[in-house]
Amino acid sequence: MCDKGDVMNATLLYRIAAVLFVLFAAGHTFGILKFKPPTAEGIAVRDAMNTVQFHLDGRSYSYSRFYEGLGLYVTVYLLFSALLSWHLGNMALLDRGAFGVIGWAFCVVQILAFVLGCIYLPTISAIFSGLIAICLGLAAWMARAPV
Repeated sequence: MCDKGDVMNATLLYRIAAVLFVLFAAGHTFGILKFKPPTAEGIAVRDAMNTVQFHLDGRSYSYSRFYEGLGLYVTVYLLFSALLSWHLGNMALLDRGAFGVIGWAFCVVQILAFVLGCIYLPTISAIFSGLIAICLGLAAWMARAPV
């Protein structure tokens, strides 16, 4: 059974997750826009990505601009996730359990992001995703409807 303390803790956890999402978005954006390859091979790949063009729907793209655009697209979703997390924290105060499926689905999405981060991305991405998943899971559990 949930009590008022659980709801307050759920709200706090959702807000912590929101702050982590904003920090993750800032770091992600900085990394996408400012990354400099550390090796000659990496520089060669970056330069090739800048010069090799492809055409799609009547427009010309470079691979680096496509990569940059996808990275910024992820930033938009991280910021939306921060907003959603903050809002779920507010909802937990008003009507616990009213968003149960959304809270749990949000947690599952973040667990999948953690797994993908572990496989494909630098460790810091997996750490942020893991911390956020823990916050979201605990918050969803604490904000569940009373039995």
